[in-house]
Amino acid sequence: MRRIFLSLCTGAAILSGGVGAANAQPEHAISMQGEPALRDGFRNFPYANPDAPKGGSVTYCVVGSFDNLNPFIIKSLRTTARGMIDTIYGNLVFEPLMQRSADEPFSLYGLLAESIDITPDRRVAEFHLNPNAKWSDGEPVTADDVLFTYDVYTEKGRPPYSDRMKKIAGLEKTGEHSVRFTFNELADREFPLIIAMTPIIPKHGFDKETFDQTTLKPLIGSGPYRVAQVVPGQRIVFERNKDYWAKDLPSKRGFDNFDRITIEYFLNANSQFEAFKKGLCAVYEEADPVKRERNLDFPAVREGKVKNEIFESGLPPVVSGFLFNTRLPKFSDVRVRRALAMLYDFEWANKNLFNGQFKRTASYWQNSELSALGRPASAKERDLLAPFPGKVMPEVMDGTYKPAETDGSGHDRAPLKAALDLFNKAGYRIESGKMLDPRGQPFGFEILTASQSEERLAALYQRTLAKLGITVTIRALEADQIQMRKQRFDFEALIGSTGFLGTLSPGIELTFRWGSESANIEGSFNLAGASDPAIDAMIEAMLNARDKESYVAAVRALDRLLISGAYIVPMQYDNRQYVSYWNYLAHPDKTPIFGYQLPTWWHKPD
Repeated sequence: MRRIFLSLCTGAAILSGGVGAANAQPEHAISMQGEPALRDGFRNFPYANPDAPKGGSVTYCVVGSFDNLNPFIIKSLRTTARGMIDTIYGNLVFEPLMQRSADEPFSLYGLLAESIDITPDRRVAEFHLNPNAKWSDGEPVTADDVLFTYDVYTEKGRPPYSDRMKKIAGLEKTGEHSVRFTFNELADREFPLIIAMTPIIPKHGFDKETFDQTTLKPLIGSGPYRVAQVVPGQRIVFERNKDYWAKDLPSKRGFDNFDRITIEYFLNANSQFEAFKKGLCAVYEEADPVKRERNLDFPAVREGKVKNEIFESGLPPVVSGFLFNTRLPKFSDVRVRRALAMLYDFEWANKNLFNGQFKRTASYWQNSELSALGRPASAKERDLLAPFPGKVMPEVMDGTYKPAETDGSGHDRAPLKAALDLFNKAGYRIESGKMLDPRGQPFGFEILTASQSEERLAALYQRTLAKLGITVTIRALEADQIQMRKQRFDFEALIGSTGFLGTLSPGIELTFRWGSESANIEGSFNLAGASDPAIDAMIEAMLNARDKESYVAAVRALDRLLISGAYIVPMQYDNRQYVSYWNYLAHPDKTPIFGYQLPTWWHKPD
């Protein structure tokens, strides 16, 4: 019997009934560009140990708090318990149709869906669910669960899940374990992969009417762990489901090795580190070289109980720095932001704060073929940018751009003069030692910080800006307060990232980090408030690129726009990951391009 659910938000029909497959030959994997690296029948991902022992427990520690277990709703978005779905600790409770490989730019392999049929134009994709897939309560995963997932996300979910149906013309149940997606003209070539990565939830495990309400009740998922204990704001404990249906799948073999995973919450980074020293936390990552030298030589390290190890990441560095809220009039003029970007004294900071171990961040895809640094714009890039004259600085367009440099003395006046010239062009002036805006009002702003390290960097920036009469105040807040401020866009400037993770395969996530539609949606990751038709056009060109040359051109053009837009004052990076861990843990020999992967670690047998 056919059933039709109408999405009030999108007007799209969700159909269930029997229809033929999209292609004759289902595929075990799909890749954004080119072919997946692993052939059908592969045993395991190359960065996982298929013979890793199961057992033991591990405790991870994070800064912040939590008051919700449902990661798919807007309420408590930034205070949802870690681990339910998690890029660091693993998707412990909820899983997507297909599993991403951490050793390829963007390839997905079978998980809830054992295979995919997809048309060459990627307008139709049919997923065939693994008939062995089960929820943690033993119920089978069915096509109806997929239909329910999209129905409830559309009506009650948070972005980006709530927006999925806008690009779907039809969603059909083609069998008890098969679902076909037909995409509309809004969808791009990446969108089928986004669908494959969307977590699926059980129809029998949720009440649609109350789905958008926070909950601390353990939820049913298909993942390798069940929620065993919840202490709101302090601790969540997961226990491995020994009957986990996917433990022998190639995409999961060698993963999920601990019997028990505990995630402890701390109010600040200092208390987190002290807990690690005492052995309460198993793993600690420290990016600050001074802190590493000062703090990571305690007795347990000298006794060999704690190991300090360096992992190499093959991804572009995460862009972090002083991020401006461009929704505010004081940051709306790009000339003002460019002037402010000239005033971070990286050379002094690197020498005096970081022992010279960092490099300057200047591109959103640094050290990759996607970066615009050192490359003049190609003909394809110029064609893409032609409708938006003046958006890209000439030096960024011709590939000669470099961030402002100082002599490292802390007293170099050249960057100050260059920044002042730009302020003057924007109508600003200095009177009686104060920088005044075009209306004659003093110009200044507040920087939010969440740690002593951030306060140090903010103080350095504050001193430099004071030389031009710009008053900067620094407000230290707890991590959970910062998260709430971010969710409401209630800040002037803060130290952090744009939510923009280093990636060799940028895609639809950029819509939620830089797209105009997300600029004023509470809880979105577009913290800077970017709203620029040129950025939107480059993202669209990137998503619709049908060959690598067009894709690279679109990303480089976007890179040029983001650099020129000065939404953030990039600071420094080190692509090496400095991780300390207690020696009862072990990990595979191979580090994938995404860096070390905690879900593949294990507890050494006693």
